[in-house]
Amino acid sequence: MRSFHLVMIKPSHYDDDGYPIQWIRSEIPANTLAAVNGLALDCRRRQVLGPDVDLRLVTLDETNTRIKPKAIIRKIRRQSGQALVALIGVQSNQFNRAIDLARPFLKEGLAVAIGGFHVSGCLAMLPELPAEIRQAQDMGISIFAGEAEDGALDELLRDAHAGSLKPLYNHMKHLPALEGQPVPILPAEAVRRTRGHFSSFDLGRGCPFQCSFCTIINVQGRKSRFRTPDDLERIIRDNARQGIHCFFITDDNFARNREWEPLFDRLISLREGEGLKIKLIIQVDTLCHRIPRFIEKACRAGVTRVFIGLENINPDNLLAAKKRQNKITDYRLMLQAWRAHGATTYAGYILGFPNDTRESILRDVEIIKRELPIDLLEFNFLTPLPGSEDHKNLLGDGRWMDPDLNKYDLHHRVTHHEKMSDAEWDQVYREAWASYYTPEHLETVIRRAACVPKGRPGGKMRVMMWFSLMFQIEGLHPLEGGFFRRKYRIDRRPSLPLESPFVFYPKYAAEIIAKAYRYLMMVRKANRIYRRVMRDPNRAVYTDTAIMPPAADDFETLAMFTETSGGEAAVAKKLRAEDLRARFEAAE
Repeated sequence: MRSFHLVMIKPSHYDDDGYPIQWIRSEIPANTLAAVNGLALDCRRRQVLGPDVDLRLVTLDETNTRIKPKAIIRKIRRQSGQALVALIGVQSNQFNRAIDLARPFLKEGLAVAIGGFHVSGCLAMLPELPAEIRQAQDMGISIFAGEAEDGALDELLRDAHAGSLKPLYNHMKHLPALEGQPVPILPAEAVRRTRGHFSSFDLGRGCPFQCSFCTIINVQGRKSRFRTPDDLERIIRDNARQGIHCFFITDDNFARNREWEPLFDRLISLREGEGLKIKLIIQVDTLCHRIPRFIEKACRAGVTRVFIGLENINPDNLLAAKKRQNKITDYRLMLQAWRAHGATTYAGYILGFPNDTRESILRDVEIIKRELPIDLLEFNFLTPLPGSEDHKNLLGDGRWMDPDLNKYDLHHRVTHHEKMSDAEWDQVYREAWASYYTPEHLETVIRRAACVPKGRPGGKMRVMMWFSLMFQIEGLHPLEGGFFRRKYRIDRRPSLPLESPFVFYPKYAAEIIAKAYRYLMMVRKANRIYRRVMRDPNRAVYTDTAIMPPAADDFETLAMFTETSGGEAAVAKKLRAEDLRARFEAAE
């Protein structure tokens, strides 16, 4: 049989020194890589290139695997000479790196395609292709926009095999149903390169909300599409056969999945009926606690960590971002509901809304620490990502945005703020992280966990330390973190000079030693705090404002409701709604 190679690469992006962010083990598994790999396995099963062609699949995640184009090319030449190199799920901050990875393959005459949120978002929102995508096409790279189900990947593979790739495959107007589609799966060896051996999959795509900073609603649509409980069981069993039981469900908002209960019931059946040790991380909105049984069943289904799109505690900022669904008057009740079931909560928090100032941001961080029982807080710059309404508006207004796509990772400032100078905005981003991840607040979080039966204080301490270590020592956003940073001298960004071996290697060795020492000191300090808490005979009776049951006077005494005009307005609106409800019930 003849062979054709599909080389699927999820690129990383460059750090501030120009080296790809890469680890021995990375933190987050690549969901798009899993989805496309699952579709490619189905293509191979169906022999889409014909019965005499052996479709060989290579799955590489650059965050935990060094990409060696010359070695890949040699292997292809030895075995067949034909291949498609597909750069998968490329985000805006990864686009430059993807282009640099593509060059050696193009030089050898191999077909290359790029897909992902950057190209899809640009096609969805902009009147014409931006310069960097046109330049990629001029180089000979094929652009794939949209989703690869319903034969879209078949078409791409057949064209690549025939040597007739089109410059553009635009599937943005076709949003495939997910029921019965080939399910996402990563090879076991790829999963084992992640910290904690996590894989990932999606059970739904699309989101009904209108957040102006979001790209998902413009790439995946505002009409939600879902997989079935049978699809879910197939994903779990396929992974279980590889020894994988931990998963990140990447749905932007699992609470809006109308089939959430049958899905959770199927997971509960697998866990409680068959003893599968399933552990899950999911993403939800701030209204999920209003859904009867949702949180209870989520935790029974294996949810141990939940990411919540909190974004801000100032209603004026939320309104400016069209995030009207977030009600700060519900935050405490929602977080306490997750806490009661032992789930670790972590929330995204955006810095740089129009009403923000340095003083207001630092004030709000302290309010959150005192009044909300959140375990982890993840700070992000408000970033006009290509594919979002914010990006489209700034571009249309001719406002400055940083031309270096590598910085569009939520960890770098890429535009100007109306009230803060560039230096002030950069400074308060660092200060917010430092303010939340103090030893004192670490102890508070551990104590809050230690006073409830399912609190998992050790787990919360470890994850909180992970966030702190990645930001303070590695200088990276925690979700880009991993175990033991890799750097290779010749992999440096081409726009920067190649360092001399006599400079690079001593500097890299010194960096490893210095980081190891700082890791050791910070971990020892955290462990001392943990032991002190756990040895406290009174730890079960600990309480503070954040974990106290909601009281009638909360709206009058808590700073999150009294410090801003937006907070006062949110309270007034809630009280009016409750008054109307009471009148309606009395009338009945």
